[in-house]
Amino acid sequence: MPPAASAITPGSFVRHPDRPDWGVGQVQSAIGGRITVNFEHAGKVLVNAAMVSLEPLSETELDAAARAPKSLPVR
Repeated sequence: MPPAASAITPGSFVRHPDRPDWGVGQVQSAIGGRITVNFEHAGKVLVNAAMVSLEPLSETELDAAARAPKSLPVR
């Protein structure tokens, strides 16, 4: 498991490094290398920690993300 995975616990906020368009995600569960995350713009996603190193967000980054303007979905 990648080193960052140890910082990933239920309730923590993360970003997917390859999918910034998914927005901020909140970890729902972390069991072994399987992490379930509920992302703002992608919904619930099961992430394999052996393949993806989710980026934990600090309080400062989380506050900045909350203040950022939200884009409207394209229809």
